[in-house]
Amino acid sequence: MDPEPGEFLTLLTAEEAETLRSAGRLRRWDRGTTIMTEGDTSDWVLVLLEGRVKCSSHTSSGTEVLLAVRGPGALIGELSAIDGSPRSTTVTALEPISGVVVRDFPAFLEAHGRIAVLLMQLVSGKLRDSDRKRIEYGAFDTTGRVATRLLELAERYGEKTNSGVRVALPLSQDELAGWTGASREAVSKALRTLRDRGLIETGRRRVVIHDIDGLRKRAR
Repeated sequence: MDPEPGEFLTLLTAEEAETLRSAGRLRRWDRGTTIMTEGDTSDWVLVLLEGRVKCSSHTSSGTEVLLAVRGPGALIGELSAIDGSPRSTTVTALEPISGVVVRDFPAFLEAHGRIAVLLMQLVSGKLRDSDRKRIEYGAFDTTGRVATRLLELAERYGEKTNSGVRVALPLSQDELAGWTGASREAVSKALRTLRDRGLIETGRRRVVIHDIDGLRKRAR
């Protein structure tokens, strides 16, 4: 499966990507399997080759907050592997996945300076994305945040059809709620509002966006 645009493998040359793959061991996980656990400490990273995972954290009350969805080409677990701090998120397979486990990742980066620089650029991008999401939470209502997340999924996973852009959602409504920083009830109401305006159509773990421009305006 080709790497998704913007993921780590797309930054590397073909030779660098092969060097990274050959530095580890291929593994596969079933849907629903926990790949990494928040609070654990380890020095390995996962280079995701097939399938999608969710990165989430839990509040003191036990509520799951979904922080990101990552797909093929993603580098997972790099911060903990680099600085030795506990994992900041739990990573779970949203569907069957495969990837390369690279152990002693700091040693790999020391031997491959250009890849280390590219990783710094990737981390900077993630920080900017986190800042953008914090601004969204303060500036947008729930419907605006849900529209923004649907647009993000459409850009990454959307398939054009005669009726619009179809997105096979790997997320439940509870997970989508955690991703938008809202309750499940608020997300259900937001989806209903978008449906009533004719912007989207929803089904079991899928959304069809009928009016992408209209949805983009509602996301502002």
